[in-house]
Amino acid sequence: MSHTAEVDGLQLTMPADWWVWKYDDSSFHRNQFQSFAQGSKAVDAVALSGDGTLWLMEVKDYRRHRRTKPGSVFDETASKVRSTLAGLAAARVNANELAERDRAVQALTCRQIRVALQLIQPSRPSKLFPRLVDPYDARQQLKRVVRPVDPHPVVSQALNDDKLPWETANLHTS
Repeated sequence: MSHTAEVDGLQLTMPADWWVWKYDDSSFHRNQFQSFAQGSKAVDAVALSGDGTLWLMEVKDYRRHRRTKPGSVFDETASKVRSTLAGLAAARVNANELAERDRAVQALTCRQIRVALQLIQPSRPSKLFPRLVDPYDARQQLKRVVRPVDPHPVVSQALNDDKLPWETANLHTS
């Protein structure tokens, strides 16, 4: 599989010794797990680093698309993290595709789980595209809801951020 993933009009490029999986687009998630328990949503991508760290990655680009869903983006991310971990556990034994089973097995043999929310907001907020969250409060809000999985989650509010071990680029320029 490739070391890149396309998410929400952005390309995530992982270091050479990583793999990345668009788990929410996987056959297992779409055809077997998505309808479980009145619906299970997944994080945008799952990546395994060379040192055995599993990254559960959610990307939100609010520069072009306003948030229309009710509720907190942090609660939504935590729910997706929980559903993704459950989905990986089920995929490990029930995925119809052997490659997806193998990915789930690899993911669940990780040494550490990290949660990353790449929350890109307009640099110049407006009434049409306001800032969704206070940048200074975002990490604390995410930490509050994902602490049992990752007591030190990462919130990035830029395309390329030293906090993230991968690179992010716009796929489309406008």
